[in-house]
Amino acid sequence: MSDSSIALRPPVSVALLYGGTIFFSAFLLFQLQPLAGKAILPWFGGSASVWTCCLLFFQAVLLLGYSYSHWLGSRLQPRTQAIVHTALLLCAAITLNVLPDAHAKPVDGGQPVLRILVVLASTVGLPFFALSTTGPLVQAWFGRERPGSLPYRLFALSNLGSMLALLGYPAFIEPYARLDQQARLWSMGFVLFCAAGAALVWRSARLASATYGRSTAVPEPLMPGMRLWLLWAGLAACPSILLVATTSYLTQNIVPIPLLWVLPLALYLLSFILCFEHPRWYWRRSFALMALVGLCLLAWLPTLGLSAMDIRLRVGAYLLILLVLCMSCHGELYRLKPHPRHLTGFYLMLAAGGSAGGIFVGLIAPLVFRADFDLSIGLALTAAALAVALIASAQGCLPVRTARHWRLLLAAVVASGISVALFWDAAHRVQGAVALDRNFYGALRVSDASNGNAAVRTLSHGRIIHGQQIMSPDRLRWPTTYYAEQSGAGVALRLTQGQDRQRVGLIGLGVGTVLSYMRAQDYYRVYEINPLVVQFARRYFTYLADARGHFDIVEGDARLMLERDLPQAFDTLIVDAFSGDSVPAHLLTREAFALYAAHLAPGGVIAVHVSNKYVDLAPVVRLAAEQIGYSALAFDSRDDYAKAIYGSNWVLVAKDSSVLVNAGAPSKEIPVRTKLRPWTDDYSSLLPLLK
Repeated sequence: MSDSSIALRPPVSVALLYGGTIFFSAFLLFQLQPLAGKAILPWFGGSASVWTCCLLFFQAVLLLGYSYSHWLGSRLQPRTQAIVHTALLLCAAITLNVLPDAHAKPVDGGQPVLRILVVLASTVGLPFFALSTTGPLVQAWFGRERPGSLPYRLFALSNLGSMLALLGYPAFIEPYARLDQQARLWSMGFVLFCAAGAALVWRSARLASATYGRSTAVPEPLMPGMRLWLLWAGLAACPSILLVATTSYLTQNIVPIPLLWVLPLALYLLSFILCFEHPRWYWRRSFALMALVGLCLLAWLPTLGLSAMDIRLRVGAYLLILLVLCMSCHGELYRLKPHPRHLTGFYLMLAAGGSAGGIFVGLIAPLVFRADFDLSIGLALTAAALAVALIASAQGCLPVRTARHWRLLLAAVVASGISVALFWDAAHRVQGAVALDRNFYGALRVSDASNGNAAVRTLSHGRIIHGQQIMSPDRLRWPTTYYAEQSGAGVALRLTQGQDRQRVGLIGLGVGTVLSYMRAQDYYRVYEINPLVVQFARRYFTYLADARGHFDIVEGDARLMLERDLPQAFDTLIVDAFSGDSVPAHLLTREAFALYAAHLAPGGVIAVHVSNKYVDLAPVVRLAAEQIGYSALAFDSRDDYAKAIYGSNWVLVAKDSSVLVNAGAPSKEIPVRTKLRPWTDDYSSLLPLLK
């Protein structure tokens, strides 16, 4: 064995130091994201869009971290690098405060995006920034210490740490630890990381100083051209757009299963792991063909009649195509990687592309488009990016030989055809809508359909129906969908209608169906976080205009507004802010029910809508009620499509159990789940509730 081959093989302790640090930093990075997101989620309505905004923030900070790494590695001498980076780690450790203070809570229902970014920046911004610098720096230090080695494999190890953290948080961390316990454990891990990072940077500085000034026969690698830099960014941006857009499409339009967002993100990370671990995992021709088939399949899915196939097959098809497209983009990125001397610039463009994709989906698309075109645009851009990448040379210059011109032309034609099909499908999907619009909280659609001899108008968010109204003049005031007279909401309102003036609180407006129960002397107070829902309910439905009594609509998160409004003395409080995969856990905690009870008049009733195909929320409501000394019973109702009534599941909560037992409607006891713990503001987990 030659001396050179021995030199390329680092000692076990060195490999553990480099590999362990980069793995641990990525693990902490992906543990911090759900921890921080969960901490602020209750302040902004528990909306799934909060997670998208958090992802946007973390991508932006990752870009700053990679920019810092590129600047540090290319502009400063090794000893200066060590001093600056140690100071950064020390500042992050000293100022560590993972959980936000209560004074950062919003006081009204204004634009949440900027507030979320400010809260995250003031709490986890610096530690996340410090963690995000680790990947490029450690790989650059490793490449400098071990010339001829493969530092890019450390990027695969980094993504393995990220994926294990992602899968481990909902399975092993969230169900067993309160939020404050999670924060303490994470903080201890972060201090250990800072120590390892400081040790690495000073080791690198010592080794660099020992070899500084020695002559070398290795020529300086060429600087990558601007076109190659842009191609790196484009190939990184497309999977980022596809990740968020596919997740949104699956949970809104196919099957709103909680925690489904974990699978697309895991596949996204898996593609990085496979592509950067070794070239053997990326078969260029095979993946090019599979990517073409996948793009065509998604572009023509409705035309091929596959939109009606089994939900599991549809979800599987979307996830498989997402993996293929991510593998194709990330495989091309690995093929186009530069010499390790320019490694930090390469990762800077990867972060820039990922951040651009997040900004497009999280900020630009909701402002520019009235409906969800994100996935169609992402697929079209991916087709174009792959078409360019597949004919690009390793130096980043497009081939100019005549023999290859036909490939560029063919790729452009295929990408254009796929784009046309995608946009035709997107336009077809929005045809016939009475109204379309979107904001931070998602895309809403108002549509008309026939129900026998009557027209029915529906407000929906993807596959989730927020309310319906029969548009015949003699049926405009009929309570429909989940709020029929035999539903739990109808039962609760009847229980307290003996009052001369009934005061009702309503969390979640929908189209205003519950106001059809209002009498002239009654007062209803409605809490709605989404201003677009209020606009649509006023403009396209008549429940609000036809309400006989007086009502107020309070815009903002219900928990925050109820804290501000104490006390209201409601005879009935109806809690209905749950939609599909987005379960606002902060409305089901012990603290939330204590707040509800403080707003109730003597003999008042709380009605909680728990209809859900995938999660059994009734046991959570029972435990929360028992925590404050109240009783709970389940009230279920059946479908009556002729009257636009859907079967629904409600849980009614009252101080006096006899009120519920004598409600005059069928009720049932809620079974106890032995492994279920009461939810609090510091603890909640959906895993024990999955059906």
